[in-house]
Amino acid sequence: MDQAIAQFLQDVETQRLARLRDARLGTRVLALKHYQQRRFARSYADLLATPRYADTARFFLEELYGPRDYSERDAQFARVVPTLVRLFPRDVVGTVHDLAELHALSERLDTAMAANLGQDSVDAAAYARAWQTVGEPQARARQIELTLAVGRALEHYTRKPLLRQALRMMRGPAAAAGMGELQRFLETGFDTFRAMKGADEFLACVSEREQALAAALFAPGAPARAAGCPAGDDPLGQLP
Repeated sequence: MDQAIAQFLQDVETQRLARLRDARLGTRVLALKHYQQRRFARSYADLLATPRYADTARFFLEELYGPRDYSERDAQFARVVPTLVRLFPRDVVGTVHDLAELHALSERLDTAMAANLGQDSVDAAAYARAWQTVGEPQARARQIELTLAVGRALEHYTRKPLLRQALRMMRGPAAAAGMGELQRFLETGFDTFRAMKGADEFLACVSEREQALAAALFAPGAPARAAGCPAGDDPLGQLP
């Protein structure tokens, strides 16, 4: 598993280097990421405004959909993957694997979409055109699947009281091994999911809304919302 994680991180670095070599591509990727974060905030405005779900929705918004620069964190991970596999529990390592795969896949798709934007700014129309040009429905489905897998794993950890204590005890060793950012992600995720007291409805909403968005973008005219969770704002609506 350590080789797979290392390869995903190398894939991310390949995308990052491509953007450094092409300044315009880098600018468009950043604009795309900002747009995606605004889109998520609009699509899940109801959950962000709900006390029970607000912290977890914000965790997704900032950690999985945000435009943050993860280059330092990724470089740390790449250096200490064998230590990570040895230090953290196996199920936690599995979550890190999914997170690394999601990171690599998202970065590749972001680069491809940015290369097909045709403009430096991103609005709903440009985003839809770039999405449809790149296509890759199976990759998009995998992206949603991995996002939900990370969420389900964090929910699963909340049912293991000893794991939170174990995570707290790993702060020192993790920091010494250069994995402070990973430690922070896991602890924050654990705490937000535990405070939610049940993630089934939240994850069902993420699943249905993201799949509905993908369906609407791949097949214009398809319903942009799915039944089964409270309706969010129109994900295809115009954003600033």
